[in-house]
Amino acid sequence: MWNSLDTGAQDGLLAEVIAIPAHNGDWIHAYWARPAGPGPHPAVVAVHHMPGWDEYYREFTRRLAAHGYNVICPDLYHRFGHGTPDDVAARARAAGGLSDDSAVGDLVAAAAYLRALPSSNGKVGIIGTCSGGRHAYLIAGRHPDAFDAVADLWGGRVVIRPEELTDTMPVAPLDYTQNLTAPVLGLFGNEDANPSPAAVDTLEAELTKHGKEFEFHRYDDAGHGFFYHDRPAYRQQQAMDGWDKVFAFFAKHLT
Repeated sequence: MWNSLDTGAQDGLLAEVIAIPAHNGDWIHAYWARPAGPGPHPAVVAVHHMPGWDEYYREFTRRLAAHGYNVICPDLYHRFGHGTPDDVAARARAAGGLSDDSAVGDLVAAAAYLRALPSSNGKVGIIGTCSGGRHAYLIAGRHPDAFDAVADLWGGRVVIRPEELTDTMPVAPLDYTQNLTAPVLGLFGNEDANPSPAAVDTLEAELTKHGKEFEFHRYDDAGHGFFYHDRPAYRQQQAMDGWDKVFAFFAKHLT
């Protein structure tokens, strides 16, 4: 939980950009943060949002690591080149966006990297916001054995109509729900349009139909991106409660 640290502990944090082998044998950059101690530690793959592999996600990664997790956030836009996060994200959009196959391949590789660490306790979760929440849910259905816990934070386009499918996103993540084996945490704002409350209802009904383990939390006066302290969408009370839900969920299923 937030602010539950021991003031007498002599702990530390290490963080750096590394390269990891990923989809199709490509090497991509990843931001890796972890506790300084030997472990064993549970692990989490952090999936960045559509605005890119940005400063917010480096903070996001370090926050999880400060709570005792080995955390990797891979640069899913690595193949679109380098520059400022805004410029790279714009190039990704102009090129038609990130393909599901590329994202899934990179994230499976990141999970394998974390599990192989000498400090690993053998368990790996995944968390993402916005498009990263969609990717987290997608990969949990396509590779049910890859993760031990899945956190989808307002993932848009998990529930989509057939006419909205594209070459890069050919299958709705919802359609993989029956394959899920890991528990799912969902955090959503009731003022969000993507996913809308109706879409969250559909997702919840599908998980219930297939008897999956999940917990959803919905927040009033919160829209898309209510965790983002660098944006007007930020809602302090809802965000901090959401972070408590994330830490409790991962503590339950990964430690």
